[in-house]
Amino acid sequence: MARKVYYRYDAVTDSYVKVVLSRWDRIWNVAKTVFEISSVALLIFLVLYYSIDLPKEKMLREENNRLRDNLESVEKRLDVAITVMEDIAQRDNNFYRVMMQADPISDSQRYAGLERNEAYEGLSDGDLVNNVTDRSEMLDRMIYTQIKSFDSLREMASSQQDRLDHIPSIQPIAYEDMKQMASGYGYRVDPVYGTTKFHEGMDFASAVGTKVYATGAGTVLSAGWKSAYGNLIEIDHGYGYITRYAHLSKIDVKPGQKVSRGFYIGQVGNTGKSTGPHLHYEVRHNGVPQNPVNYYFQDLTPEQYADMVRASDAAAHVMD
Repeated sequence: MARKVYYRYDAVTDSYVKVVLSRWDRIWNVAKTVFEISSVALLIFLVLYYSIDLPKEKMLREENNRLRDNLESVEKRLDVAITVMEDIAQRDNNFYRVMMQADPISDSQRYAGLERNEAYEGLSDGDLVNNVTDRSEMLDRMIYTQIKSFDSLREMASSQQDRLDHIPSIQPIAYEDMKQMASGYGYRVDPVYGTTKFHEGMDFASAVGTKVYATGAGTVLSAGWKSAYGNLIEIDHGYGYITRYAHLSKIDVKPGQKVSRGFYIGQVGNTGKSTGPHLHYEVRHNGVPQNPVNYYFQDLTPEQYADMVRASDAAAHVMD
């Protein structure tokens, strides 16, 4: 094939002069042309790649998005399940401490070898999968530990049925009869004197005449007027436990009378040092006031118990 001959116009001589290219000039021209063509082709490819999804690539991208959405959904469901298990664990620990007078299972035992990672927003796909796996292992561990705990409690309970019958373990008024938790256990401001004092029980705001029930089997120690308590009932449950029911409008038991858990004993009132109709309820063990919130595990659902704990912590007003 004949080599092309190039000419250029020479303005000085007003004639065309033959252009003679060296070998390197020819190589450079070829390389330049190849580079320009390649650049244009690459640019066209990039535009097509990012603006037009090929069928296979589009399918893979959509599938990846679906998988990520599913993983995040599983992660959130795991969060809910772990929250429920933590609530069960709290009730379980109260059962050990209150009913069995035994040490509860520690957090180190429940979460042995596991670390919680709360944040999953913005994680890469690989990290999200690992996080879901870790959370699943945590839930498995919690369930296994709880099963072992229930087995242990069942063995304890089978040999301590009389203790279970006598120890306070329900609310003194029905859940549906309680208007609100007026005050919880702990330091509160006295409604009459305005000073800070330790509130040794819980105040249940309710209408006068609302029925009050014994929270465990026992013997009535006293039933009558007692200064600031107003009309008061005291029940000895044995095993070092005594409960008090104060500010009653009516007393329907007598000293020495035997009662069972859930036995009707009187009615809510506003007697004694009281700023409104309510029941003041105390639990004492060996003479020491206990937080009553730990003694409601037999008649409340997990949701009701969680609400009771929150209400007890939040209630800062004392009615007596």
